[in-house]
Amino acid sequence: MRLTFYFSVGECAVILEDVVIILGLLTNGLPVTGPTLNSYETLEAKCLDQFGVAPRKADCRGSFIKLTWFRGLKDRLVLADDIYIQRYMKCHIMLLFGTVMFGDKSGAALHWKFLPLLRNFAGIIQFSWGLACLAHLYRALCRTTRVDCKEIDGPLTLLLTWAWIHLPFLALIPGNPLLFPIANRWRNWERADRPYRYRSLAHFRRALNDLEEGQYKQRSV
Repeated sequence: MRLTFYFSVGECAVILEDVVIILGLLTNGLPVTGPTLNSYETLEAKCLDQFGVAPRKADCRGSFIKLTWFRGLKDRLVLADDIYIQRYMKCHIMLLFGTVMFGDKSGAALHWKFLPLLRNFAGIIQFSWGLACLAHLYRALCRTTRVDCKEIDGPLTLLLTWAWIHLPFLALIPGNPLLFPIANRWRNWERADRPYRYRSLAHFRRALNDLEEGQYKQRSV
């Protein structure tokens, strides 16, 4: 399945190639899948196994672990040996999952279901994280089409960067064209002196409705 945007000048979509170039994620490899049991005891056991400590129930929201717990643990870890370095990196990866790749609308917690996929540290790279990220975006966009939906979640860094690349009139931001992944071009962007922050939703809707040939740009690296 591919979710397509329909503009007055034609159709376009976020595809796997965009995920690779924008976020630098692999799109081939093992599927990102596994159990999603709703048990604090299981969550606790998985965390003890991989981090040596477990979050308190106050650090959780059902089967979700608050990102503040991972941030706090990451800051406390002393990188004394390979075990602690791996724990530090796993905290960093979980934070990336919860903020960039698989975030929910709260932006404050992440389901523990990803932990088993990180157990084999050397094998983390074998998973198709890019494919899972794109699938998560498609799911989020589908949910957003519902009449009662007021917010969107998912990998918005991917979606926004894709939009800024192909529709630069939305927010033309100069950046180093040699940076990879492409999303890094916007990493240190300062919005304070940009006019786009003062434009309303109605303005952007009109701009999209009035889209003309030549305004949709093909990606160039």
